[in-house]
Amino acid sequence: MNLSIFGKSLFVPSDVIAAWVFTIIMGGIVLIAIFKYKKLPVIWEFMRTTNHRKIGTLYILFGFIFFLRAGIDALFIRSQLAVPNNDFWVFQFQKYNEVFTTHGTMMIFFAATPMLLGLMNIAVPLQIGARDLAFPFLNAVGFWLFFTGGMLFNIAFFLNSAPAIGWTGYAPLSTSIFTPGVGSDFYVFSLQISGLGTIFTALNLIVTIVRLRAPGMKFTRMPLFTWATLITAFLILVAFTVLAIGLYLLMFDRMFGTKFFHGPDGDPVYWQHLFWIFGHPEVYILALPAFGIFSDIISTFSKKRVFGYPAMVLSIVLIGFLSFMVWVHHMFTVGLGPVTNTIFAITTMAIAVPTGIKIFNWLFTMRGGVIRFSTPMLFSLGFIPSFVMGGVTGVMLSVSAADFQFHDSHFVVAHFHYVIIASTILGIFAGIYYYYPKITGFVLDDKLGKWHFWLFLIGFHLTFFPMHISGLNGMPRRVYTFRVGGGLEITNLLSTIGAFTMGISMLFFFYNLYITHRKGEKVGKDPWGGRTLEWTVGSPSPEHTFSPMPLVEEMDPFWYAKLRRERIKTTKKLRASPISRNSILPFLMTITLGLMSFCMIYKWYVPAIIFGAGVFSFFIIRAFHDERARHYGKEQTDDE
Repeated sequence: MNLSIFGKSLFVPSDVIAAWVFTIIMGGIVLIAIFKYKKLPVIWEFMRTTNHRKIGTLYILFGFIFFLRAGIDALFIRSQLAVPNNDFWVFQFQKYNEVFTTHGTMMIFFAATPMLLGLMNIAVPLQIGARDLAFPFLNAVGFWLFFTGGMLFNIAFFLNSAPAIGWTGYAPLSTSIFTPGVGSDFYVFSLQISGLGTIFTALNLIVTIVRLRAPGMKFTRMPLFTWATLITAFLILVAFTVLAIGLYLLMFDRMFGTKFFHGPDGDPVYWQHLFWIFGHPEVYILALPAFGIFSDIISTFSKKRVFGYPAMVLSIVLIGFLSFMVWVHHMFTVGLGPVTNTIFAITTMAIAVPTGIKIFNWLFTMRGGVIRFSTPMLFSLGFIPSFVMGGVTGVMLSVSAADFQFHDSHFVVAHFHYVIIASTILGIFAGIYYYYPKITGFVLDDKLGKWHFWLFLIGFHLTFFPMHISGLNGMPRRVYTFRVGGGLEITNLLSTIGAFTMGISMLFFFYNLYITHRKGEKVGKDPWGGRTLEWTVGSPSPEHTFSPMPLVEEMDPFWYAKLRRERIKTTKKLRASPISRNSILPFLMTITLGLMSFCMIYKWYVPAIIFGAGVFSFFIIRAFHDERARHYGKEQTDDE
């Protein structure tokens, strides 16, 4: 659509106009609701909070909003591919490139990862008997960095400047020679900002788990979700740092004329190495926390201690270690040679072994147990066969000779989604249903939860199982159409029907949220018959927990205390407690950083310098501010 602004003609695609209209209407409705129900104090409280449960809630809330945006993009993709030679709305050519870029980038960086970080924030301190994360202020900074990066990435679409380089951002396509507009710059800066927040949160989680465990909470007694979080945090620390290096090099290529990824002295394969050294550990950054959630849920709803606890811990560690040794299986077709391909094919097959150990341990945990098929358990059970199917196709892709046939086809798309959705998304929903009492004090309706689960699972398999066949029949990924007569019509139509079935399942989830909060029926601290320390505190979890401090003498201490009909043991021995104090500084410094990045994208260097100075000034303010002083007293904090 051509619009006339100040006498100049400006072309704006109809999907962008529709997004503006929808956002303005929804924004107006939200504002009316905020003022009608007097929620401004709540918003102000959450803007300043450093409490782990509230920060975790914010991670899940905004991660879920970005998940919906990415899901709508997926429905646009499947609508375009529903039938041959289709022209659905505007989603052809470059616009199709934009929509699959935003779908993949948002799902990985702004939906799945933050929602898992939110569950970690909520549950892990409670599981180990800590009163908060080690650095509450840094925790808030980490969240607001994610929020700022996500908003910056979304703004690109509303300015008709969405990136069109795929979620992998492959060079040389992502360099200024081939994508000269600002779309790729939005990709670079938004991932830099949000990735920095993820690194901060990983550091926070490591220190919390290592230093703030309750007395007696040895590493051999930690819940498996906490173990998975610890290994995931180490993976984030390395993988996201490598991604940051690649993004900075790409930024210098685009903005300052360096030639790291193109030209006579550069090589686009360098980008692939840097990206996949991050990218494959990222798969396990998404999967391992879900594995931990499934372990705790399966144990709880089977009323049994998890089978083979030492093997489960060892398998988590091995998966984390091996995840850094398999990245080249994404690059079998770039010409690195048969020796390199063979080595990485072997390591790729090897990583299936510890994963297989976990599958059998989950099955043996349920064997002989008293199983309750509540919604969190259903999501956990649906994960096992679905993830195994993704693992089998992963082993197929590890055969480098076969990979030449599978590569860049819908077979790879199917494999990737079987791994990520089956583990991460099912794990997130399992975790949300399981920990919803600790977040809000309510239990989501079980009947509606089961409708959500079955429709989502059926839609998932209907969407991605046919893609294996499409890929083997020659359907390439990243193309917006296909011709009649290639044997692709039925499988693509089935995939589209499946995608909309998954979308319909989300309506049951929304209705579940609505009806649960409308009823307002609060639950006690232990609605599931839990086994670990998080179920000893109130629902929702209070800001000041574990007073007195629990004494841990065995695995699943709460469960065995209940069996003995005793209270869980406590001790007067204290661990150093982090101080959670409200502060607006994290919000201000990250939003200012986002404004500086926005100015850099458009090469407005003077305001960028001003905003950069503003960020630095907030650092100085923070350096002279110690929120512990009001709690402990100035003299004591100075002596420390």
